[in-house]
Amino acid sequence: MGERGRRPWYRRRAVIAWASVIVVLGVLTVFSFVSPWPSALLIRTVFEVNAHQTVQTMEKYAPTGGLRERMNVPYAPGGSSDTTFDLFAPEGAVQPRTTVVWIHGGAWISGDKSNVDPYVRIIASHGYTGISLNYTVAPEAQYPTALKQLNSALGYILEHAAELGVDPSHIVLAGDSAGAQYAAQLAVMATNESYTQRLGIRPALTKDHLAAVVLDCGIYDVRGIPKAPGIGGWGFRTALWAYLGTKDWSHTPGGEAMTTIDHVTKDFPRTWISGGNADPLTAGQSKPMAAKLKGLGVQVTSVFYPENETPPLQHEYQFHLNLAAARSALNSTLQFLGTVG
Repeated sequence: MGERGRRPWYRRRAVIAWASVIVVLGVLTVFSFVSPWPSALLIRTVFEVNAHQTVQTMEKYAPTGGLRERMNVPYAPGGSSDTTFDLFAPEGAVQPRTTVVWIHGGAWISGDKSNVDPYVRIIASHGYTGISLNYTVAPEAQYPTALKQLNSALGYILEHAAELGVDPSHIVLAGDSAGAQYAAQLAVMATNESYTQRLGIRPALTKDHLAAVVLDCGIYDVRGIPKAPGIGGWGFRTALWAYLGTKDWSHTPGGEAMTTIDHVTKDFPRTWISGGNADPLTAGQSKPMAAKLKGLGVQVTSVFYPENETPPLQHEYQFHLNLAAARSALNSTLQFLGTVG
């Protein structure tokens, strides 16, 4: 009889391996009841894989030349990559241009400016200054750290507008997913004084700086997320726990402040907003936000799709430029930016 046959069943490699997996999963499950870290890091890993694949798709459509680039520009002291930005603009003399400042998504717990750089390069190639921002994600930093960092970045951009090629009267805040939530919140800070006073953060932008907002697949009302079904609902609850620092985050000041749909006013800037037909956030987030803004008299360009749109357009569809709908959404975004100045 071979060595394998002589071993007791509990010493066989396959049994030991499966037992190890079960123990690890058990520990993670127990720990997940007291901390968001294990689940948040698991979600981050999945998001990073998807982001890498999406960047590869976008790169095929991004320009390979004709742009002036400045990478990893620090906007705050300390030397951390979390507080840097990338800048893209047409080659030639530096001159003031309408500037699109893009905030990456990642459910507040993942992502990097490099995830959106190809898209920002495409926008810049049409005559704009494009800037992609980094910020510290959760759980490493909790609310309102990232919001303050992004506000500081906007202050730096305004202070150095001449050398960066930024027209300070034509700033466009843009973002995808959680980045769209940040963009909307920063726009509310610039246009709703009572909201800003409650928040306790002095906004770098005023409504005179802010020309428009571009919102892709965002979150503007977190009140329904505690009851959201399925793995998506679990993921958002975990992310917001990590970001806001408490499991009962929906009753915190931060959770209330994130629900920007309650705080937009008629002074909110003209807006381009979209979501895919297969994105669960579209019906509960993007469409209500578009309707609220239109009801206030804000100029809104909305790009939504019928329920039977084929292929189904998932969350962050706009970056999948191999899809005709994504290319059409990009063209619509560029046409919208053309109306800004």
